[in-house]
Amino acid sequence: MATKQPIFKLSANIVSNLRFALIISIFPASQLGAAEAISDAAVNAQQASNAAVATSQEAINGLVDQTQQLSTQYAQALAELDSFNQYNGKLQEQISAQQTEIASIQTQLIEIETTNREVLPLMERMVATLDQFIAADVPFLIDERVTRVRNLQELMGRSDVAISEKYRRILEAYQIELEFGRTLEAYNGMLGEGAQARTVQFVRLGRISLMYQTLDGTETGYYDAQAKAWVEDESYTESVIAALAVARQEGAPDLLRVPVPAPQGVR
Repeated sequence: MATKQPIFKLSANIVSNLRFALIISIFPASQLGAAEAISDAAVNAQQASNAAVATSQEAINGLVDQTQQLSTQYAQALAELDSFNQYNGKLQEQISAQQTEIASIQTQLIEIETTNREVLPLMERMVATLDQFIAADVPFLIDERVTRVRNLQELMGRSDVAISEKYRRILEAYQIELEFGRTLEAYNGMLGEGAQARTVQFVRLGRISLMYQTLDGTETGYYDAQAKAWVEDESYTESVIAALAVARQEGAPDLLRVPVPAPQGVR
């Protein structure tokens, strides 16, 4: 039988060490120093390379940060540009609306000028008609009503008062005259002129009847619209007393006996 030889398994490290020992044993000592110098140079080159890589990485990181910063600024600039564009769009809409409003105002000014030429004569006729109406009407509160018309006539000649205000004041005067026709009123005033003037109590029932009575109650009468004169008539004494009480809210409303002018036919 053949004898089996023992088998030895060497690890990679052992083999490497053996090779290094073999190399050392083969090369002389002079060449060993050169190899060490080469090894040191290689190490230094590797360290320099690593330092260069680190420096390059820092530069790259700086460029990345700068790029991110510039990207953020660019995004902000785009957002601001969009905001400015929207704002400019709104301003353009406002400018267009203002231009339309200016054109409308210019048109209205032209229309107002035309209206003034047409309305002013109309308002002057209204004031003149009111003056004539008061002169022909029952003479109650005559001073107050005449003064109102005089103020309107003065107002019409003022250039610092708007047409609308003049028209409003005229309508107000007409409204006051309209109210007189459907109200019961009592007030004190003067009747007669000169030595015949005396203070009396007037009572007005719309425009139907205007009666009077002296303060001592010794004289009673009414205004005759057809004759345009005051008529003394003691038969209306009790009626005037009752009308005065109702007008001053001193008595309950009741039927009143008052002088009424006879109706006239239309000519």
